[in-house]
Amino acid sequence: MTADTIAPRRKSLRPVWEEQPSLIGQFGKGAVLTVVVLAVLVPLWVVLVTSLSSEQTINEAGGYVFLPHEFDPSAYVVIFSGGQITDAVLVSTFVAALGTALSLVVTVLAAYGLSRTGTLGHRPILFYFLMTFLIYPGMIPSYLVVTGLGLKDNLLALIVPTAISAFNLVVLRAFFMNIPTELIDSARIDGAGELRILLRIVLPLSRAVTAVVGLFYAVGYWNAFFNAILYIDRNDLQPVQRVLQNFILAGQSPSNSGTAVYIPGLGSSIPPTLAIKMAVVVVTIVPALIIYPFVQRHFTKGVIIGAVKG
Repeated sequence: MTADTIAPRRKSLRPVWEEQPSLIGQFGKGAVLTVVVLAVLVPLWVVLVTSLSSEQTINEAGGYVFLPHEFDPSAYVVIFSGGQITDAVLVSTFVAALGTALSLVVTVLAAYGLSRTGTLGHRPILFYFLMTFLIYPGMIPSYLVVTGLGLKDNLLALIVPTAISAFNLVVLRAFFMNIPTELIDSARIDGAGELRILLRIVLPLSRAVTAVVGLFYAVGYWNAFFNAILYIDRNDLQPVQRVLQNFILAGQSPSNSGTAVYIPGLGSSIPPTLAIKMAVVVVTIVPALIIYPFVQRHFTKGVIIGAVKG
């Protein structure tokens, strides 16, 4: 038997994932990816263009604008002119920054403690956290606890009830348990305490998963609005997502809408209500788009922590 007769047989025995893709397969994958990308980018484009359109352009388009005709940034001038939306953006920024920092600290400390299997009360505390996957107290008990603690109309009500996520805790704990125990034991021999081990050894080795968990917390705090519905009645403490809900669903408008604003080089104009709503949507999307590139290189590694390896 010659090599020429063996080669085709070996090629037929190759696994499917090692075979060269066919022309139809390549075209199909490209078509599917193109459709997915357009499904994401087209709505974002429409929102952005509508937020920068004038009243006449929106009326001619019958609502949302796809092709821009006139550039009118008056909607952004209105929302950043010191009114309700400006206050809401500041509130959301404060809640997201403080909440992410607090959640990371609490989650890292709890995950590291639970990753040391010989610690006191390890199993009962771990069981307590895992039970939250199955049993949730419900809205009314949570409301009674938060109001009983005096957090009604307090920004801490947007942070404390969601300060720690059991899922993120389990992910961090699984990563900490995979760190070689020889490193930790050698640090203990050199006289390092648990806090020093965590700060100097464990966290530097866990940058990827910590960055991803921090991204999850930051996006969660920025996008949260339901806790504001329950615990915040004051208008000056409403986060931007709550204000956006009022604009989109309840049909409300900013208090300073309907007034002409002056833009150097473009003159004065009255921003349309739809443009203001879309401008608020853009403002709520931009922070996530800014943060994601900084943690993107850690994202792939971080999200597969704990996955089953073949």
